[in-house]
Amino acid sequence: MFVTVRRLQALLALTLATALPWLPFGVHAQAPAQPALQTIRIGVATGGVGSDPVRHGGTSAALAYTDGAVEEEFKKDGIKVQWIFFKGAGPAVNEALVNKQLDFAWQGDLPSVVHRASDVKTKIILGSGVRTGLYLAVPPDSPIQRLEDLKGRKVAVFKGTNLHLAAVRALADKGLSERDVKLVNLDLPSADAALATKDIDAAFGYVNVFALRDKGLAKVVWSASADSYKYTRQTVLLVTDDFAARHPQAVQRVVTTVLRYAHKYSDESRRADLFALWGKAEYPEKVWREDFIGQPLKVRLSPLLDPFLVARYKDAADEAYKLKLIRKKPEIESWFDRRYLQAALKELKLEGHWPVYAAGGELLQ
Repeated sequence: MFVTVRRLQALLALTLATALPWLPFGVHAQAPAQPALQTIRIGVATGGVGSDPVRHGGTSAALAYTDGAVEEEFKKDGIKVQWIFFKGAGPAVNEALVNKQLDFAWQGDLPSVVHRASDVKTKIILGSGVRTGLYLAVPPDSPIQRLEDLKGRKVAVFKGTNLHLAAVRALADKGLSERDVKLVNLDLPSADAALATKDIDAAFGYVNVFALRDKGLAKVVWSASADSYKYTRQTVLLVTDDFAARHPQAVQRVVTTVLRYAHKYSDESRRADLFALWGKAEYPEKVWREDFIGQPLKVRLSPLLDPFLVARYKDAADEAYKLKLIRKKPEIESWFDRRYLQAALKELKLEGHWPVYAAGGELLQ
């Protein structure tokens, strides 16, 4: 279920508590005794498919989950790792964060900005799903050929998710505001159904639109990655301030574990293995191959919190405020906590391994 910003703010007013201060690694003399860590709860902003286990793909976090790598890391300590999947995507993850039901969250930029603006205390610690695709699909007989043709049209987008702001950003750069386009709030399956029955004129989506196209029920007329990385979608791994303060070494172990998988599958010789693995998740292998055409694995599986990623979150905050999705613009720079990532890069000797992108999407190094 889509969770409104107003509802989230009401929940925040009822449940927020003061987070504990950061405790640097190795500093314990001044810290109060903490109960032994028993369970790590990781929220994932997708429902995935199936059950026991749920299957999902597309990111380094998904790779670590599929292989049980985080569970294995903490098994020797008797610590249980619980992955919780949310069909309500990012907004549903926010509700769980407000209710202190999660320690980590894999989430897109807009819902993260919403909880940040509402004073939910988290830190962004790892990129996991950066420069992810966004596509525009239309009925097969539609005259729409580009974004500029959407003026006055009924267009589906899953509001409250990172699809929403990426779509709005792309439309704005083509001279279209939300007032120029009739945006309809539909989740991805509902948008697919509405597109197939021609109840809408177009839909912003992800690789889900390929299946509709292959059935002859739609055509894809625009791709964010083919236009500009500025219009792609970003997801990251976050940790709550409270958990990080109480268990900084556990946070480090999670980051290092996921980073190992980002490195393992950033190797181009593993491209076929990667897509075969993800092909057992939500979408067929051929879909992932198409989504990654022209993009090195290092570009999409990068864990870096580089200027590009920071700029996208600043954009998201500005756009969310303009659209009145949040009541205040949150501060962004200090949200990014690179200490865990830097320590993991150094430990694994991976400094300089992934490309660094500038704010505008240009390659820096």
